[in-house]
Amino acid sequence: MKGLTISQVAKGADVNVETVRYYERIGLISKPPRTESGYRQFSVEVIQRIKFIKRAQELGFTLSEVKKLLFISDGQNYDCYDIQQFASKKIEEIQQKISDLEKIKSILYDLSKKCPGQGSTDKCPILEKFKE
Repeated sequence: MKGLTISQVAKGADVNVETVRYYERIGLISKPPRTESGYRQFSVEVIQRIKFIKRAQELGFTLSEVKKLLFISDGQNYDCYDIQQFASKKIEEIQQKISDLEKIKSILYDLSKKCPGQGSTDKCPILEKFKE
C-alpha cells in the first residue's frame, strides 16, 4: 500500500507541513518509512493522530501534556480513571488561570477608572502602577 505524502497529511489534518515535521521531530507522531528517493510515506492514521493533538491543544493542553495523553491513548498501562484524573488536574489549572485573569482585570479596571483620560502622562495612574 502506498502511503501519504507529507502534504497530503497536512491537508487532511488541516495543518501546515511544518507542523507535521515538528510533531515528527518531537515524537508526537512516529517517523514514517521513506521511499527510495527519501520521501516520507505516512499512514492514514497519522491524520487522526494530528487531529487528536490539535483538539487537545484547543482544550488548553500543552504539547508535553498531549504527549502523555497520546501515550495513554495508545494503551500503555493506563485506564479511564487515569484520563479522568488528568482532566481534573487540567480543570484545576484552568480555574486558577481564570482566577488570576479576574484579578488582573479588576486591577486594570480600577486603574483605568483613576485615569483622567486626558493631559500629560507624567502622573498617569496606570503607568505609575507599572513603575512600582
